[in-house]
Amino acid sequence: MTRPLLRELHDEVIETVAADGKRICLRSIRQSDEDRMREGIKRLSEQSRYMRFFSVQPMPSDPVIDKLLDADGHDHIAWGAIHLNGMDNPAVGAVHAIRSENHPHAGEFSVAVLDDYHGLGLARMLTTVLLIHCEVEAMCELEVQTLAENMPAIRFILSIGAQRRESEAGIIGFRLPVRPAIRQISATSDLQGVRDILSALARYIPTDDSPCAALGQ
Repeated sequence: MTRPLLRELHDEVIETVAADGKRICLRSIRQSDEDRMREGIKRLSEQSRYMRFFSVQPMPSDPVIDKLLDADGHDHIAWGAIHLNGMDNPAVGAVHAIRSENHPHAGEFSVAVLDDYHGLGLARMLTTVLLIHCEVEAMCELEVQTLAENMPAIRFILSIGAQRRESEAGIIGFRLPVRPAIRQISATSDLQGVRDILSALARYIPTDDSPCAALGQ
């Protein structure tokens, strides 16, 4: 079977449900999402902004916003979650992986979900999509940095196979091998949203011929 074009993955749109039944759309982040992104960041609590950006500023600088929007699906992979509420369809979460300039098979991972949507499985759903996209694009290992006090994030990344690395000034670093994390999520998650994602993207998930498999994952 011929593997689908990578551009097709970047253009996929997945409709599913959160743990409480809310209708959710997952798709790649676009330049046209600037207003949605800014509105979502404004709706983050001060604590959540601090946990995500390590700052309590109400809004990141324009260059940071531009960087978050500049996702090409290869060196910067970014997916967003939209609540299909029939009214304004707000952005309620986002996940990013940005390729390292020094290590072409590695990247930096981040995820954020609006406070009102915590506990609904959105971080796990977004991460599942991102990990599949990362493996296809040969971004095989992700670096995660989180504040030592952010225990929900730490529990989450450990649950999908992250390995703790260095700690410095209240920030803990983790290494997340992409291919094992996909297997871990596939084997352990009972979220309908995750099952829908794995089904929708099954044709993209590389097998033994993937670049990450060649690197020993």
